[in-house]
Amino acid sequence: MSNHYRTRRYVTKGLQYLLMLAVAVFMMFPIYWIFNNSLRTLPGISEFPPRFFPTYPQFINYLDVLRGSDALLNLRNTMILIIGNTTGTLISSSIVAYPLARMNFRGRKFVFALILSTMMVPAVTTIIPQFILFRELGWLDSLRPMIVPSFFAFPYNVFLFRQFFMSVPKSLDEAAMIDGCNRWQIFIKVIVPLAKPAFITITVLSSVHWWNELFLPIIYVQTPYWRPLTTGMLNGFRVQGNALLIQWNLMMTMAMLMTIPPMTLYLFASRYLTEGIKATGIKE
Repeated sequence: MSNHYRTRRYVTKGLQYLLMLAVAVFMMFPIYWIFNNSLRTLPGISEFPPRFFPTYPQFINYLDVLRGSDALLNLRNTMILIIGNTTGTLISSSIVAYPLARMNFRGRKFVFALILSTMMVPAVTTIIPQFILFRELGWLDSLRPMIVPSFFAFPYNVFLFRQFFMSVPKSLDEAAMIDGCNRWQIFIKVIVPLAKPAFITITVLSSVHWWNELFLPIIYVQTPYWRPLTTGMLNGFRVQGNALLIQWNLMMTMAMLMTIPPMTLYLFASRYLTEGIKATGIKE
């Protein structure tokens, strides 16, 4: 290998690393800015020119958020949403996807295409009939309108499960049938254990989605008792005596706290996420 070629390769790799570093700094800057503002006083938020780091960091803001707001109550509601929706979509979407991937029946492709076509319908176009339905059921101002629909399968999760199930060799089904297993037993004892990456992938995606969900809680929840963290942030940090003035430093503190769980979840589940997404494009 010539010195010219070796130097060129090192320069290329160096430029690639510099580019990746620049992209990483660009992506991390909003998180740094939130953290920076979370350590300021309310007047310090509007300081100009802004300092790279506050002179007197207010770490007490993190205690004030927990003590002076409904953050713990909002966290409870968010966890109910996450657990309820994740459980519902894992059960329903996997059960719907199994026959579409592993069984031959008339109209299977049409049913799958029909399920996928519902993904093309914007969610906002169905919010009015859903609101009327839940109002007639008496479910408004509760978490039920956001949890119960997950037990009827989400199209995207059905797609992910179906693609992963198709990557499992069908010879395993035949061997299980020879041993006397029916379809339900094959699904529970053979497919589900092998589909661990798919279940973890959908668990992470569903958890992060409902951790950040803002639109539906605004529509269905009015009382503070049932607000999740997202809508709790919008209403929980107003200055006493002036409802129009927001304590932006405490809101940034809460926003910083809310970034930690999704980042941690992605960090520990990244390997399964990669396996789950890759496997959705593999067929036997």
